[in-house]
Amino acid sequence: MLQAVVHGFLLALGLILPLGAQNIFVFNQGANHKSFIRTLPVVITAGLCDTLLVLLAVLGVSLILTQYPALQLAIYLIGLAFLLYMAWSLWHEQPSNTSDAPPMSAAKQISFAMSVSLLNPHAIMDTIGVIGTSATLYSGGEKAAFTLATITVSWLWFSALALAGKKLGQVDSSGRFIMILNKVSSIIILIVACIIIKNIMTFL
Repeated sequence: MLQAVVHGFLLALGLILPLGAQNIFVFNQGANHKSFIRTLPVVITAGLCDTLLVLLAVLGVSLILTQYPALQLAIYLIGLAFLLYMAWSLWHEQPSNTSDAPPMSAAKQISFAMSVSLLNPHAIMDTIGVIGTSATLYSGGEKAAFTLATITVSWLWFSALALAGKKLGQVDSSGRFIMILNKVSSIIILIVACIIIKNIMTFL
């Protein structure tokens, strides 16, 4: 049982650590809001989306994606549209301590978090190929423990990212660094979008 927990924890941690659109967005929202409470929409949404993907991978349902190239292409196209819109929004977003305009609304946080979580082809394929495959090594209680460990990592990580962003926002009273962060986040998301465009070309 312990081996399954450690395996799931380390595996999920290794997958979630690399810099990506999802991590950037959660951290960015933490930095742009004055309180952690206001970042809960993005934290909860990202956590729920990752939980859903892990459960689908463990249950084998997500393998359907690998059998239908047209469905994969549709996810790529929709994900690309969301990423481009997100990049534009982050480029123009102002930190709450430098502008009278409110930071990103809860509804917008939720929709963007869902897009970078559920419409991110790389995240989906990692979940299917790595977590889903590894889960087949276990059964019964061990599989449940493995699954719970991987899900726990996501919730802890997104909460920590939002808190780290909030601390940065408190330190950066001028808002200058956060504005730079918004621009850098936008550029990184555009790079991710370019990678998705490259993948889309393989379907054509």
